[in-house]
Amino acid sequence: MSSALVKYRWPCLGAMALLVASVAAVGMTWKAQHQSNSVAMAMTGGDLARAPDIIRRYGCAGCHTIPGIPGGDGQVGGPLSDIKHRVYVGGVLTNSPDNLVRWIVSPQAFSPRSAMPATGISEAEARDVAAFLSSR
Repeated sequence: MSSALVKYRWPCLGAMALLVASVAAVGMTWKAQHQSNSVAMAMTGGDLARAPDIIRRYGCAGCHTIPGIPGGDGQVGGPLSDIKHRVYVGGVLTNSPDNLVRWIVSPQAFSPRSAMPATGISEAEARDVAAFLSSR
């Protein structure tokens, strides 16, 4: 084997190993997100694919920072990231998928002085939004 071939062989192998590692990392990230999406939909009974349109229609992003929603950078209400790790919904309800849905539909029923308005969102739409938020 010529010295020129040996000289260029190791950098090519290194680049190939980096490419394989990158592809594997992307695959694992996709798998983890897919699992998280499936669990969120099973727990809430909602379809997270419908949520971005619903979130825009009801103006949720005008008040809340919402990961995964373009323009979802509102500063009035709390950020809606990591909902699945919180103890309470709206500061008053124990965090569960059903309570999150109930809060989204009718926040004043649980906290009459809440700044969050009753938007008129249906329970089915709230389940879609809850699935989306729970998957993040």
